[in-house]
Amino acid sequence: MGDSVQAEVMMNFLVSEDLSFRIPVELRYESVDPYAVRLTFHLPGDAPVTWAFGRELLIDGVGRPCGVGDVRIEPTDPDLLDEALIKLQVGPEQALFRVGIPPLLAFLDRTDRLVPLGQERALADFDAHLDETLDRILAEEQNAG
Repeated sequence: MGDSVQAEVMMNFLVSEDLSFRIPVELRYESVDPYAVRLTFHLPGDAPVTWAFGRELLIDGVGRPCGVGDVRIEPTDPDLLDEALIKLQVGPEQALFRVGIPPLLAFLDRTDRLVPLGQERALADFDAHLDETLDRILAEEQNAG
């Protein structure tokens, strides 16, 4: 079941109003985690940083402002829908990226062909994973005691 979709897009890392630079960002979607997308940012001089968040947030964010908390996505111009801003925040620190919407839509279209939106539950067997995890924890506790 290890099916996945990957794409690399160039994003502008907006350091300030006057300073930005383009960086490659890997987008990844895996059917084993059907609700999430992962963005891996390759910042110059730093180890790659990966953020995971809901696929629906990315879908919704290309058309209207979305997100609460550490990930927010919105189109730069709701009438044009040509670029989006992705804001990532950890505590007081934040990073802002600008990306073209067409490559995001192409990526999302490929994820939808792999796992149609609304069909994630069929792949995410949470009950089975929960049962397996609980069984393993109980077995470890019995072996330790």
